[in-house]
Amino acid sequence: MMGQIQQPATIVGLGSFLPGNPIENRDLARVFQMNEEWIDHFIGNKTRHFAIDINSGQAVYTLAEICTKAAQQAIKNSSYSVEEIEFIVMATATPDHLMPATVNLVSEKLGLNLIPTYQLQSGCAGAIQALDVARQFLLSGSYTKGLVIGGDVCAKYIDLNQDFSQFSSSELVNYVLFGDGAGAAIMTTDVHPSGLVLKSILNQLTGIHQAPGQMINWFGSSKVNTEGSQTIKEDYKAIEKRVPEMSQEILEYLLDEMQWDLDSIDFILPPQLSGNMTQRIIEFLNLPQEKTINCVAETGNNGNALPFLQLQRLDSLMKSGQRALGITVESSKWIKGGLALSKI
Repeated sequence: MMGQIQQPATIVGLGSFLPGNPIENRDLARVFQMNEEWIDHFIGNKTRHFAIDINSGQAVYTLAEICTKAAQQAIKNSSYSVEEIEFIVMATATPDHLMPATVNLVSEKLGLNLIPTYQLQSGCAGAIQALDVARQFLLSGSYTKGLVIGGDVCAKYIDLNQDFSQFSSSELVNYVLFGDGAGAAIMTTDVHPSGLVLKSILNQLTGIHQAPGQMINWFGSSKVNTEGSQTIKEDYKAIEKRVPEMSQEILEYLLDEMQWDLDSIDFILPPQLSGNMTQRIIEFLNLPQEKTINCVAETGNNGNALPFLQLQRLDSLMKSGQRALGITVESSKWIKGGLALSKI
């Protein structure tokens, strides 16, 4: 008897959630005591969403809440019910707690019990890592349906009681670059009439013996921090130099891996750092603007949510038989991430 043909891992439902109303640059300039034109010129993001009220500093949403909303939309957009989900993989750099893991709070809110849950601690590359883990589970034959989530609430690091007028430009970058959000995908190896087929995934650490490009410190109740007093550190100069170069390497790897040429690619998902930085990467790679799926200028850099937001936009545009490549770079320890996809 012939063995059953292994079906590819396919994304069949996507969802996202951006908390609150869009926060414009003039709002940030007022709250953080900075120049609106500097935000426009240096960062290039126009709006972003926060899970806090930036006037009072009060939390409006937790990470678990926004991830649950994204997951519910992904489930609704698939042909499955929540009860059919067999596992959850979630990526975040900003969990609600060190324990319990936020993925378990999301599972509880969805009403899911007695299933395996996994949480990956990572930055921009975490979404790719979560998709990779889910894909491996599915291709192993152990499961046929899973939920993958990426989300971050960076606003929890905003202390509105500070005197922002004393901050340097390098410190202010983090307050205007990031936003909050969540995205989710239902993946399956069931035969499905439509969806995004994950043809290849790149997940590669490249930063051994290299200084981190970004750090987020956890102080704990004692506030002891051996790395210095700054909660979030960003080596923006190093990021400006290295990310375009790494993006080129990722693009070349994916094209070689798939034996595709650039002209045969219908859509490309470039790294979503900031409006200006992403535009520089697009120009550095010499990509046609009309082929890029680019949303960071409107959403802000919401970390692990961004690849899902891009995939959701891609799915609405992509036609059967078309191809797409996705590129992510995490500057924390210089991690390459990439996707090759086709549309059923």
